[in-house]
Amino acid sequence: MTEGTQLIRGLEGVVAAETELCDLDGTNGRLAYRGFDIDDLARRATFEEVAFLLWQGVLPTRAELDAFRAELGAARPIPAALVEAFRLMPKDTDPMRVLQAAVAILGMHDPDTTDSSHAANRRKAARLTSQLATAICAHHRVRSGQAPVPPSADLGHAASFLYMLTGQPPSEVTTRAFDASLVLYAEHELNASTFTTRVIAATLSDMHSAVAGGVGALKGTLHGGAGEAVMRTLMEIGRVDNVEAFTDRALAEKRRLMGFGHRVYTAGDPRAAILRGLAEEACRQSGQGMWYDMAVRLHAKVQAAKKLIPNVDFYSAPLFYSIGIPVDLFTPVIAASRIAGWTANLLEQYDDNRLIRPRADYKGPGRRPFVPLAER
Repeated sequence: MTEGTQLIRGLEGVVAAETELCDLDGTNGRLAYRGFDIDDLARRATFEEVAFLLWQGVLPTRAELDAFRAELGAARPIPAALVEAFRLMPKDTDPMRVLQAAVAILGMHDPDTTDSSHAANRRKAARLTSQLATAICAHHRVRSGQAPVPPSADLGHAASFLYMLTGQPPSEVTTRAFDASLVLYAEHELNASTFTTRVIAATLSDMHSAVAGGVGALKGTLHGGAGEAVMRTLMEIGRVDNVEAFTDRALAEKRRLMGFGHRVYTAGDPRAAILRGLAEEACRQSGQGMWYDMAVRLHAKVQAAKKLIPNVDFYSAPLFYSIGIPVDLFTPVIAASRIAGWTANLLEQYDDNRLIRPRADYKGPGRRPFVPLAER
């Protein structure tokens, strides 16, 4: 490594890009997309409005939103070859591994695969956003022995996802809670998966390849997989009155409890507070209030003992579970939301590109003479 440089493990605090997409203030616990506070967007905007905002830089007018929804709706169908590929995959394959393969297959069928212009990348962003949702639901149906539910162009993004997953039109309360969660997960600056997509795009590889890499990064339990771990913890606890004993035992064993703390936020994750309210409403409405009550008690116990506060993944777990999303689909759902942010970052990267090439600090042995095989 070049003399005079400093090793920063995990690139913590390193500024690696300029962006107009996400304003993340970790010190004060604030988050905004293109200047709009996340609380306003989650409570007052739809996922489609937020995707438009991220890609276009402004909130859409009514006419623009209608046209954008029509574009996304028309892009939802996936190739028959992809559904057939799902049928050939082992039924117990991790859905995130399936999703990564699905993105690659979608790239083989995309009409703009070899076109790297801004206009083509914007079209690919729309297709990927719509098709990822369809692919996740179609694979789940196939592995469950059910026929995929054809997407409906008449439903919004959130309602369409839930309809394709269950085959039943979702309630207004369920749709709104899910839609708001998609807004909250849509973009989050240079997190591990977004950074991965930018690194790949910086080599001038195509958008589908970059997104496939992002899916691989999101799969990790220290990133998108944390929500699944939270729900499995709640299921292990089993009852609200078991929280105290479970937490005492887990802390004594120095067990890592997922869903707490954040690399950037020191004053609390603003998304977690919003998700807490959404989770309570969804859990109560579905008759599964125990999951919310358990989460609240676990939150209080861990915060008192470790001074750790929940991040976005903590309250998304009871929310997703209460609206019928299988636990191993929690991370794919995050991908179905974060695709809006990934592709927005990719549009920025392609439009002002520079190869991302950091250095490593070598700690191995010094120069040594080579010893021929016969003399070793």
